[in-house]
Formats: sequence, C-alpha cells, structure tokens
Amino acid sequence: MKAVKIYTLVVLTLLGINVIGQEKINETNIKVFGNCNMCQERIEGALDIEEVKFAKWDKKSKNLKIAYSDAISLDSLKQRIAAVGHDTEDVTAPDSVYAKLPMCCMFRDNPKTH
Repeated sequence: MKAVKIYTLVVLTLLGINVIGQEKINETNIKVFGNCNMCQERIEGALDIEEVKFAKWDKKSKNLKIAYSDAISLDSLKQRIAAVGHDTEDVTAPDSVYAKLPMCCMFRDNPKTH
C-alpha cells in the first residue's frame, strides 16, 4: 500500500501537478493609456514577469487583459506599468518618465486618447 502512495506521488510530480499549495490565477481588465504599437510593446513588456501568465493590451479600447498569480498584487502590476510611462485609471506615471516617451506615445497631450 505504501508503494502505491509513493508511486502516485511520483506520477503526479512528474506530470507537474502541484497537489500542495496550488497558485491561484486572477484575471482582470484595466484601462491603460497609450496610443500605438510601441506603447503596446512597452505596456506588455512591463508585465513580462513570471507572475503574469497573460497580458494583452488593445490600443483602440485601451483595455489591458491580465492573468496573474496571487504571488503579486494588481496594484504592483499597475505600478510596473506606470514605471514605464503609462497611466492606468488610478496610478499615474511619473512626469519624468512620461516625458521620455516617443512623441507618438504622448497620450496625455491628445485629449482623444485619455
């Protein structure tokens, strides 16, 4: 009987099934301001970390769809986005970072994009 339990544990481990402490995946949408494909690369690139399983920004709707583990907070993800120059609805990028964006990415200067 002990051999069966050990065998089962080995098989589950080899299959990558984490029986103890499975991480929870959260999914949400947030508004992130930007204008172009370079903005999209920058926004999605800011979230290219292990804790983020999926990040896709739509430049027309300004909607960012994110799937992330509970090992990181949504606020932390918004801070990462702001750190590369993009505002969310409740976290504003530092002016010094925003000022360094290419001209085509200056979403604050175009009232239609913000």
